[in-house]
Amino acid sequence: MLYAGAVEGTGRWLRPDQVTKMTDSQAAKTDDRSREKWAVESVIPGGMKQLRGRWYAANTREPIRDETLRVGLVAVGAVVERTGLPTTSAKPRYALARDFVALLSRLGEAPAEPMPLIAEWQAAHLTANALNRVNLLRRGTVTSLTSERVKVSFPNGETRLMLPGPSTIITKAVVEGFAAHFLRQPGVIFLSESGDKVVARDDNLANSMGLKLDYARNLPDIVLADIHPDSPKVVFVKVVATDGPITEQRKTALMEIAQKAGLKPDHVYFVSAFADRSAPAFRKLVSELA
Repeated sequence: MLYAGAVEGTGRWLRPDQVTKMTDSQAAKTDDRSREKWAVESVIPGGMKQLRGRWYAANTREPIRDETLRVGLVAVGAVVERTGLPTTSAKPRYALARDFVALLSRLGEAPAEPMPLIAEWQAAHLTANALNRVNLLRRGTVTSLTSERVKVSFPNGETRLMLPGPSTIITKAVVEGFAAHFLRQPGVIFLSESGDKVVARDDNLANSMGLKLDYARNLPDIVLADIHPDSPKVVFVKVVATDGPITEQRKTALMEIAQKAGLKPDHVYFVSAFADRSAPAFRKLVSELA
């Protein structure tokens, strides 16, 4: 969009398939004439089919449109969409938001402290939910052992401090959010973090459910239980930041553990927990889920 000058208020727009027509050699031509020529020729139907070194395959316009633009940059206000066009129109319809371009310009001046500028834009343009997600993801990218630990609150009131990282952010959501909504009297039987470190283990609760867990085996990251007498449940959870969902093979092995404990199959649940549906891990592994 910057290359083509597709910025809000200029009357210039971009369509997703133009992104597939960019190459390193074209990007190196930064004079106004070259940019204008590309902006015009890249929207010609059937044009630029035999490009060498193109950044994206010609058939990838749909994920650019749906994932990068509609649920990504448009959703957070970094890109605006042209109004008045039919949904089936082939005319270009996307442009960088004027305020977002202003932020990029200010960052381009190489400030010593870029984060205040970014935070200022976020506060002005992101919804409360979007800001919360940004903050969670930002915390999830901190992996230093000396960084502030993430506190996870258990259903029984206890807390544990876990190393920061993407897996911990998902784990916290499972224990504090999912368990409270899905289970009537939730309990945490087992919880581990990256590196197979056991963060919590409740043998008494496991025994009360009839579970004889072999902790040396490949257990899931979290084992939850509903101890309400009218709704007994055991929930095996795999936290999937990058890999390792509950596949059919893993489900079969875990069901065997549950049945040996005398649990009925309809009381056993399997959860693969991802950051969200747009996460790369989900898109890569969804076809492997049990």
